[in-house]
Amino acid sequence: MSAARRSTIYFLPEIYRALRLKAATTDQPVSTIVNDALRRAFAEDVQDLAAARARRRERAVSFESVVRGMKRRGKL
Repeated sequence: MSAARRSTIYFLPEIYRALRLKAATTDQPVSTIVNDALRRAFAEDVQDLAAARARRRERAVSFESVVRGMKRRGKL
């Protein structure tokens, strides 16, 4: 793994307060908490991209046709 890099990030005051509290209660550095959260978010992106790729060949359905079908079946 490459060396850690430094960056300046600006947090909303309430988010920063919660982040500092979590760091204190878990005895972890703020950077570890932020890195872990970003790693999880990126993992979700990978899953979302895989799902989108798997559904690429599916036929697109317009919102209007879904509404018409719901009306026809008595759902609306």
